[in-house]
Amino acid sequence: MGATARWRGAIALLVVLGLLAAGFGVSLAVGDALGIRSEPAERMGTSESADAPILPAVAPPQFSVEAPQDDPRVQAAVDALSDAVAARTTDGAVGLTVTYASADGDDDAYTLSATASALSIEASTAAGAVRGVYDIARAVRDGREVATLIGEVPASRLPLRMADLGAVGVAADPVQWRSGSDYSHASKAFADVFLADPPYIDEAALAAAYDEYDAYLRQMLADGYNAIAFPGFVEFATFSGVDGVYPDGDAHIAKALALREAFGPFWERAEELGTKVFLRTDMLTLTTPLEAYLQDRFGGLDTENPELWDVYAAGLDELYAAEPALDGVLIRIGEAGNVYDVEGWDYYSALAVTTTDAVRAMLTALTAQAENAGREVIFRTWSVGVGAVGDMHTNVASYEAVLGGIDSPALIVSTKYTLGDFYSWLPLNDTLLHGDQRRIVEFQSRREFENNGAFPNDLGPEYQWALQTLLAGNENIEGIWAWTQDGGPWRAGPMILYQKAGFWQLADLNTRVAGRLAQDPEADVRQITADWAREWFSDDAETVTAIVDVMAASREAIEQGLYIQPFAEERVFAIGLEPPPMMWIFEWDILTGDSAVLDVIYTISRDRLDEALAGGADAVAAVERMRKAIAATDADTWRDPELRHRFIDTLDYELDTLDMLASYRGMIMHQAQWHDTLTPDAYAAWQDSRDAFAVQAEKHLATYEGDVDYPAYNLTAAQLGIERADRDLAMAWTSRVLLALTIAWIVIGMLAARTRLVRRPGAAAARASWVSATRPWRAEESTLGMLRADRVLLVAVPAALLVATRAVQTSLLSWTHLAVVLGAWAVFLTVVLLASRRRSPWPVIAVVGGVIMLRCALTLAVLSLSGPGGYWFAFWTEPLQRSIYITLAVALFVWMFAAAGWVLAGQWGRRRAWGIVLSGIGAGLAVPATVIAVVGLERALTIWNDQMGLLPWGLSRILGITVYLDIPASTAVYAAVAGAVVCGIGTLLAVPWRRRG
Repeated sequence: MGATARWRGAIALLVVLGLLAAGFGVSLAVGDALGIRSEPAERMGTSESADAPILPAVAPPQFSVEAPQDDPRVQAAVDALSDAVAARTTDGAVGLTVTYASADGDDDAYTLSATASALSIEASTAAGAVRGVYDIARAVRDGREVATLIGEVPASRLPLRMADLGAVGVAADPVQWRSGSDYSHASKAFADVFLADPPYIDEAALAAAYDEYDAYLRQMLADGYNAIAFPGFVEFATFSGVDGVYPDGDAHIAKALALREAFGPFWERAEELGTKVFLRTDMLTLTTPLEAYLQDRFGGLDTENPELWDVYAAGLDELYAAEPALDGVLIRIGEAGNVYDVEGWDYYSALAVTTTDAVRAMLTALTAQAENAGREVIFRTWSVGVGAVGDMHTNVASYEAVLGGIDSPALIVSTKYTLGDFYSWLPLNDTLLHGDQRRIVEFQSRREFENNGAFPNDLGPEYQWALQTLLAGNENIEGIWAWTQDGGPWRAGPMILYQKAGFWQLADLNTRVAGRLAQDPEADVRQITADWAREWFSDDAETVTAIVDVMAASREAIEQGLYIQPFAEERVFAIGLEPPPMMWIFEWDILTGDSAVLDVIYTISRDRLDEALAGGADAVAAVERMRKAIAATDADTWRDPELRHRFIDTLDYELDTLDMLASYRGMIMHQAQWHDTLTPDAYAAWQDSRDAFAVQAEKHLATYEGDVDYPAYNLTAAQLGIERADRDLAMAWTSRVLLALTIAWIVIGMLAARTRLVRRPGAAAARASWVSATRPWRAEESTLGMLRADRVLLVAVPAALLVATRAVQTSLLSWTHLAVVLGAWAVFLTVVLLASRRRSPWPVIAVVGGVIMLRCALTLAVLSLSGPGGYWFAFWTEPLQRSIYITLAVALFVWMFAAAGWVLAGQWGRRRAWGIVLSGIGAGLAVPATVIAVVGLERALTIWNDQMGLLPWGLSRILGITVYLDIPASTAVYAAVAGAVVCGIGTLLAVPWRRRG
C-alpha cells in the first residue's frame, strides 16, 4: 500500500512539473504575443526662418491684361488675378502681357520682366505662363510687392501637386455633427445629388455641386496644386468587358452610366484647367453582384489570383475609354469596411489585400493596364498594421519585400511623411528614402488626431524640414498629396469644412504651405504664414506679427497638451503593432480609460514622471500666452471682426480642453503610480487629480457639449475607467477578506484529520476538498461518509468563491465576463456529472472544487495588492510577475482536468474517464463559443472590453477589435466546431466498447 501511494505521488509530481513547464511555455507565448517594448525615436526636425520684421501690406495696381483668349487655363488665372485685385484697395495701373511658346508641356518656369508701366510674363509653355499669373495674383492677395517676382522663376521643384476634394459636395448640416458620436470615415460627398431610383441624379443638386467644385478647383490652382483625388471607381464602371458581373437590366449599369454622365463634366473641367484627376478607391471595392461574381468565379475574394485583377483592369479600361479626362487611379488597401461605407449604398469595400503576393498581383495587373491606357496608378503604402503587408508603411525591409522589382513607369507610390499616422513627435518616414519607384509625399492640413484642425497648428517648419530632407535623399520623389479636409471621421469633432464651415482658415495655412514648398522647398515659411494672415485677417503689421507669433507658438501647445512627452519620444511596439505616440487620446476626441494603454504610458514615463506631468501645465501656459497676444491686437485692424472672435473663441476652447487634459494626465499617472508603488502618497495624489479632473470634465461638458464648432471631448471611456479605478481599493479589501477565508478553508482541510477540527461542521468538506485537489487518487475515500451539510458546503464554498473572485476581478462591472467564465465551468461540470451519473459524483465534485479553491487563492493574492487595476498593471507592465502568475494559473487550470480524469479513472477506467473529461472540455468550449458566434465576435468583444476596460474603447469604434488585432471574424465559429469535435471524441471514448466473443 505504501509503495502504491509513493508511486502515485511520484506520478503526480511529474505531472505537476510538466504542467508548470507547460504554464511557463504559455507565459512566454503570451509575453511574445504582447510584444510590449519601446526604443528611443528620433523625431523629425523643423526648419528655421529668419526673424525678419513683418512689413505692412502693399496696395496693388490695377492690371490691364493681354493674354491668349482661347486658353481656359490662362483665363482662370487671369480671373484669379482680377478677384485678388478686387479684394484690395489699388494704387495706380499697370499693363500685363502674357505669352508662351507652346500649349503643351509641364515645365512651369517663366520670366517676369518689367518696364515703368508694364509687366510681361514669358514662358516656354502655357503651364509656365499660368503659374506666372497665379504668382502675381498670390502676391496681390497676400499684400506683397509684385516687383519681388521680377526675374527668372525656375520650374516648380515637384511637378505633381495633388489635393483631395476638400468638402465639395458635403452638406454643412449641424444636425449631423451635434451628437459627436458618428465616427464614420465616409464623407457622404454628393449625398444630395444621388437618388435611389431613376434617373439617379438630382440635377439641381448636381448643378450646385458643380459650382462648388469649380470654385474649389480654382482655389487649388491658385495655391499651386495641379491634381485632385476624386472619390470613386466601381460606382462608375459597368464592367461591360466582363461577362457575368452585371446581368442585363441590372440597376448598377444604369446607375454607373448616370453617374458618368453627371460627373464626366467635373473631370473635363479639371482637364480644361490643366488639373489631373485620379479616381480614389479602396481595394477591394465591391458591389453585391460584383462580389458574388468574384466569389463564384474564383471561389472567394482571392486577391493573390492575377485573373481577379483582370476584372478590375477591364473596369478601368472601360472607364478610361468613356472618360478620357481621367488620368489614373489612386489605391488604398489598408482601411476598408463598414466605417468607410455609406448605409444603403451598394458600393462598399473589403479589407482583402493583406499579403505580399496579393499586392504584387494587383500592381502587376493594374500597372500593365495603365501603361497600355497611357494612365498612372498611385499606390498608397498605408496598410495600418493589417496582414503580412501591415508594416510596409514604416518598415524598409517590408517595403522592399512588397514593392521591390515592381518598376513600372506608370506606378507612383504615395507615403505619409511621418513614420506612422499624422501625429507629432514621430520620426521622418525613412521608407521614403528607399525604393526605385516614383514617389509622392502625403501631408494632412486638418490634423485629425490633433482635434481635427480646431486648434492653431502651424506645421510649416516641420513640412519644410521633412521635404528638404527627403528630396536630398531620394531623387525619385516627384510630388506631394495634401489633404485639405480628409482623414479620420467626418462628423465626430468640430464641424470644420474647407471653404464652407467652421474656422477652416486655420488648416488652410498648412494647405498653402505644402503647395508653396512643393514649388519651392526653400521658401520662407514665416513669410508664407504672414501672407496667409494678411489675406484672411489683417493688413496691419502689428496684428499680422501677433498672429504669426501665435501660430509659431501653436506647436508647443499641441505637442505638450495632447501628448505625454516621455512616452511620445519612444517608439512603442505591442501586439504586433506600433501604437501611435498619443494613445491616451485614442483616437481623435476619445479620452481613453483602458488599463493596457495607460499602464504602459506610465511605465515608459515613470523615470521622468515630473516631466510627464509638467507638460500639461506648460501647454496651458502656452495657450494663455497665445490668447493674450490675440486679445491685445486692435480690433479695428481686423478685416472681419467675426474672424477675430473666432480666433479668441478657439483659444478659449483649446485652453479649457488642455486644462482638462492636464488634470486627467495627473490622474492616470498617479493611479498607475499607486499600483506600481502601493504608497499612500501616490494614492492621495491620484485622489486629488481625480477630483480636479471631475471638476474640469463637468465644466468642459457643460460649456461645449452639443457645440458643433467647439465640441466637447468624448469622455465615455475615461469615465468608465474612473468607475473601475474608484473600486480598486474596495476590491482589494474584498480580495483580502476572501483570501483570508480561502486560506482558512484550505488550512482547515490540511489539519482536520490530525486535530479536533474534524468534528466541526464543514471540516470534512474542507478536508475532502484539500485532499482531492492535491491527491486525486484519494478523492473517493475522502468523500465517504460525509454528512448532507458537508456535501452542500463541498459544492457551495468553491462555487461561491469562484463567483466572488470573478466578480471582484471585474470590479462588479462585467456580467459578460461572469457569464462566459461561469457558463463554461457550469457546462463542463454538468457534462462530467451526467456522463458519470451511475457512480458517486462527490469525488469529482471534490476534485473540481478543491482545485478551484487553489486557483481562486492565486487570483485573490494578486487582487489583494491594489485591486483589479493592480492585477492588470502587473499583467501589462511586469514581465516577471506576469510569467510567474501565468505559469501557476495555467498549471492549476490544467491540473483540474488531469485530477478530474484521475479520480474518474478509478470509477470508469482510464479510457472512459478521459472521454468524460474531454466531453466536458469540448462542451465547455462549444457552448459559449456558439453563443458568441450568434451574437457576433466583434459585438461580443466590444461589450466585454467596454465592461473590462482592458483595450482602448475606441478600437471597436474605428476599425473594430477583430480587424485591428487581426482576429478572424470566424474565430468563434471555429472554436465552437473545435469544441464540438473534442466533445464528440470524448463521447466516443466514454461510451462502453463491447468485445465480440
